[in-house]
Amino acid sequence: MKKIKLDELQLAIMQVLWDKGEATVAEIQEALKGSRDLAITTIGTVLSRLEDKKKAVTHVTQGRKYVYQAVISEQETKSSMVHSLVKQLFKGRSASLVNHLLQEDELDKNELEQLKEMIKNAEKKQGE
Repeated sequence: MKKIKLDELQLAIMQVLWDKGEATVAEIQEALKGSRDLAITTIGTVLSRLEDKKKAVTHVTQGRKYVYQAVISEQETKSSMVHSLVKQLFKGRSASLVNHLLQEDELDKNELEQLKEMIKNAEKKQGE
């Protein structure tokens, strides 16, 4: 599995790209307004790092604008980052993460029902 580590701002920008498919710096700035008021230059800098160092995005030039697209998928990012979290904080034990969420009341009733269903499906899959 490819290791992907993104900070909070990088994730916010990637989320815009995953949602929109592609976007300019100005479109990303507009999408983040309200939750984050960021300068165009800040977003541009983060995108450059995501492209050059993380290889997470790419761009094409349209006129005088760069149009960015995600190279990495949301799912592979989640998988990599959760795997890293479980490895670092829970000694590689996924059950310890789930136990933590249950103990800290991080799951509401609907989420608990979903979790039960996922456990049933996983058990069925292993029985096959």
